[in-house]
This record gives sequence, C-alpha cells and structure tokens, in this order.
Amino acid sequence: MKIFEKSNLRGDIFGGITAGIVALPLALAFGIQAFGVISVDEVENIGAIGALAGLTGAMMIGFFASLFGGTPSQISGPTGPMTVISATLISGVWASTQPGNIETVIISMACAAIFCGLFQILFGLLKIGKYIRYIPYPVLSGFMSGIGIIIIVQQIYPLFGLKSPVLIVDMITQLPDKIGGFNGSALLLGLGTVAIIYLFPLITKKIPSTLVALVVMTVVAACMHFDTKLTIGEIPSGLPMPFFVEHSSAGINWMTVLKMSILPGLTLAGLGSIDTLLTSVVADNTTKTKHNSNQELVGQGIGNIAVGIFSGLPGAGATMRTVVNIKSGGRNRLSGMVHGVFLLAVLLGLGKLVQFVPLSVLAGILITVGVGIIDFKGFKDLFKIPKADAVVLITVLVLTVFVDLLIAVGIGMIIACVLFMKRASDLVEGAYHSDQMTAFDKELPWDDEKVLTDEVRSRIYIQRLNGPIFFGSITRFQEVMHEIPEDAKVVIIRMRLVSFMDQSGLYAMETAIKDLQAQGVTVLMTIIQPQPMYMLTKMKVIPNVVPEELTFKTFEDCGHFLSENLENIIH
Repeated sequence: MKIFEKSNLRGDIFGGITAGIVALPLALAFGIQAFGVISVDEVENIGAIGALAGLTGAMMIGFFASLFGGTPSQISGPTGPMTVISATLISGVWASTQPGNIETVIISMACAAIFCGLFQILFGLLKIGKYIRYIPYPVLSGFMSGIGIIIIVQQIYPLFGLKSPVLIVDMITQLPDKIGGFNGSALLLGLGTVAIIYLFPLITKKIPSTLVALVVMTVVAACMHFDTKLTIGEIPSGLPMPFFVEHSSAGINWMTVLKMSILPGLTLAGLGSIDTLLTSVVADNTTKTKHNSNQELVGQGIGNIAVGIFSGLPGAGATMRTVVNIKSGGRNRLSGMVHGVFLLAVLLGLGKLVQFVPLSVLAGILITVGVGIIDFKGFKDLFKIPKADAVVLITVLVLTVFVDLLIAVGIGMIIACVLFMKRASDLVEGAYHSDQMTAFDKELPWDDEKVLTDEVRSRIYIQRLNGPIFFGSITRFQEVMHEIPEDAKVVIIRMRLVSFMDQSGLYAMETAIKDLQAQGVTVLMTIIQPQPMYMLTKMKVIPNVVPEELTFKTFEDCGHFLSENLENIIH
C-alpha cells in the first residue's frame, strides 16, 4: 500500500493542509448542526459538544479512510447528508430519555458510528460497491436536493438567533410565529457570513472563503460584545478520549442504546457509501485514475469505527474538500492523512479560540453548503426530461424532506425500476413490430465506415456505442469514453445501436463530450435514433454542445464532410 510518492510529496502535504483549512469551518458547522436539536437552555455547553464532535469526526475519518481506503486523493469528513441523519438520531434519543440525558445521546451517537463502520466494512467485503452505479440520476438528484433543503431550513432559526424545533414540518409551520423575536446582531453576522462566502472568491480563490468568513465574522462578533449564549462555547483541550472512558455509562440502558443505534448505523452506512463512491468518481475524472470501490468502503468503515470510539460525527467522502485537495496538488493517501493531522493540531492549539464563534456564523456557512447541494441543473431541466424521470425526482425530494431519507431512496429506486421495465418493454415491442432487430443484425459489421479513405481514418477516432445509455450502464459508458486516446483530435460518436437514453445517460453523454472538447477534441455524432435524438435536442446538447452541422443522419454524410473539412478541423 503506497502512502506517498517522493515526486509528489510537496503536493500531497500542501493539498492536505489546504483541504484541512477548508474542512475546519465545515467540521465545526456540521457538528453544531447535528447537536443543535438540543438547545443551550437544556445543555449549557451543547455548542462545544457539537463542535468537538465535528472536529473529531473530520480528524479521525479523514486520517483512517485515507490510510486504508481505495481512492488515494479523497478527503473524508462530516457531510451534509450524514449530518442530517446524525441530527435525527440525536433528537430521537434526546426525546426518549426523560429528563434528557446527554451521556446517553453521545454514547448512542458513538455506537451508531461504530455500526456504520461495521456495515461499510461488510459492504466492502461483499463487494457491493459496484452496485452504486445502478442508482438513477433522478433518485440522486431528488435525494441530494432534499438534503440541501433540509440543511437550509434547519439553519434558518440559528441564523436569526432563535431556538429551532426538531421536526422539519414544525420548523416551517412555526416560523411565522417565532420570527418576530429574532436577534438582529445574529442575523447580521449570519448574512455577512453568506456575503463573504459568495463575494470573496471574486477577489481571490487562493484562500477558502468559508475560513475568511469564519475568522472575520468572529472578530466582528467579539468587537460587538456578542451574546456568549449564542456562540459555540469552550471546547475541551487535549487529545479526545474514547467514549467509554470519557463518558459515564452509569444508569444507561445498553439494550435501548443498541436498539436505537443499529438502524441509524445502517442508514449512515448506506448513505455514506453512496456519498463516498460518488466522490470517488469525481476524483477519478479529475485525476484520470481509477479507484477501488470495495477497498474504499473498507477504509471508510475503519474510519467511522475510529470516529465512533472517540465520540465523533460520522462522515464520508467529501466532494468539495476532495476537489480542493486535488487542485492543490494532493494525489496520494498522505494528503488525506495530513488533513487529519492538521485538524488535530487545530484542536490542540486553537480549541480555546473556537469558543467565540457565533452559531449564526456557522448557520450562514451551512446555508451556503445546502445551496451547493441542491441540484439546480435537475430542476432547470425538470420540464424537459421525460415525465417519468420528473415524477421520480419530485417524489424522492418530497419524501426526503418530509418523511425519511432511506425510505425516499428505496421508493425512488422502486419507481425508477418499474418505469424502466416499462420503457424496456415498449422498446422491445417496438423493435419487433418495426423489424428493427433485423436492421440491427444487418448493420453489425459497420460496413458503412468503408466510405472513409485511409488518410482520413488514420487521423480520427471512432467510438462505437452499443445498447441503451441509462442509469445501469453509465459506468461502463464512462469507462469506454475514457479509453479514447489522449492524442485524438477528431472523435466520431456512433449511436446507431443506442435505442434509448434516460436522464442519467444524457448527463453522462454531455459530460463526456464537454471533457473531450476541453482537451481540444472536435466531436461529431452520427445516426442518432429518435428517442436519443429527442433527448439530446430537448436538453440543448444539440446544438449548444455539439453543433447541428457536426451531426449526421448517415455515416456516408459524415465521411464526405471529413474529406472536405478535416484539415480545417485539425488546424
């Protein structure tokens, strides 16, 4: 297991430190969000408990998932989806212990994180990582957008300096009655945080805007003599201790704790695995490498077990922090480990300063995170995509926000599979009635490519696609597109045998074409069947991404075009 390469040692160290700087305010914010369902009136130091849990979680999973995982450049830590589930667990445990027992809450959270890790290791050993590819885009879009909405709604109350209800429905319905008692200073600090996060990158992107917002607004709050009850509070200094040493188990019903921790642990494991492997794909596309999905799940499991042992907040692969790491030079396991060590140094050295951070500042940070999670592209295309995909997206979104995250994904998958079977049945029936199968048989040798001269053939690359491009096949499609030689200047995408394309396939196709064009490649498309052609034109891939003059009804037309224009295209 290669931890670092001497040739990239500087890049890995710098990438890890940069990712750690980005992770710091997010770890604090996610920790506060998870434990924010308990008010400071109920537990005086609840802000400090949440912040410590967030930092510990980012530190532990960041180090161990990098050491044992299968995506060398990935940075792991608390994420929005994982935090939402953690907050649900905490609120449930707190409500079930009368009067509320914070020791039971912390131990239950620790056990859930450990179960999460055990389930993830099991997932890796059973080699189920590859099945993540079968989650349709509308399910992921609706789910992630729902998570983003939950995060934003949960942070409205802290933004205004108010105590937040536990349930999303109560947060929405009670807002008009409670908004009148808002804290003006808290609101100004929160809005200032949001403004800095969005505007500071216009000045420079070298310094993370979230960190700038955290520092600047905390200093402003100190100058304003901001109410300390609305800040994090003092975080214990020193190395974190195992939960069974740090927290008393006296009076705790372990059977109840385990019963309340197993199902959330499974939910965290499932969601964390999806979140992680999607980030692994992003890392692959950025670094042009290939991750080991099952090894990554084992690494995440080990990391979350460590998180649980030290009472941290469970985490997963974090897309933004991973991209920051890669762009800063990180390529190997060392970068993620450096990120974890950096956060440990912060905990040991700057823990005393964190207590002055206002909760409304962290709310402002989380609101921008929630906005970033929402799939605006999916919403923008909602009336253009097939109605079945739109129904799946909206159904999953509503269930995620108002019912349950795991139920949302499960029902979304069931609906998507039923609709796909209906589509597949229609395609097969249509093929038999139109003798399309016979036509395919005649065209399999691709004899029409003989129209190309040897000179033209030697200077282009032909990518032949076979079969539908849908949520179950896009991983293989992406692998095929990545096989295109780096020195190719002209690529012809042949779609004669592509009879169907869903939203997942469309977005995968659009991304693949844009990646080729970014490398200076001219992309041509030939013989597009009616349904894929409808999708490509309806979503403006044709003509906004591939001009109409570069799409051809026959390969012979494409060959004649290249014979006359190849020199101009290449040069």
